Amino acid sequence: MSLYYEDIEIGARFTTASHVITEADIAGFCRLTRDHHPLHTDEAYAKQAGFSGIIAHGLYGLALMEGLKTGLKLYEDSSIASLGWNAVRFVRPMVAGDEVHVEMAFTDRRESRSRPAGVVTEAVDLILADGSPAITAEHVSLIRKRG
Repeated sequence: MSLYYEDIEIGARFTTASHVITEADIAGFCRLTRDHHPLHTDEAYAKQAGFSGIIAHGLYGLALMEGLKTGLKLYEDSSIASLGWNAVRFVRPMVAGDEVHVEMAFTDRRESRSRPAGVVTEAVDLILADGSPAITAEHVSLIRKRG
């Protein structure tokens, strides 16, 4: 499926497949970003800080949100660019073993002022297995019009 600007219905909701966060995911993100803060690498430190174990980076969760959304193939042939993420909030920590998925809904759409394309806004939440959000955000994309 590939949605074009004309196909976007405000209020339409989508849910992605789940992903289980692993220690290897967290360690890989540490290496990739060079962020080796002890909250992400030292279990004793993380527990002393009040967490149940090492926590995943909030930015890992945000990146994972985009990856999980991509699995829906909503914009497979119509995506032009991500224009950015707004109102990002890291609501709850994510630890190795947490299963997460994305719930998203279209909240706004308008024609681009500078291109023959559309600007689409989505409410995007990374949801933990208990149904509570780990991350909430708004994502804005530029997508093609038909024809």
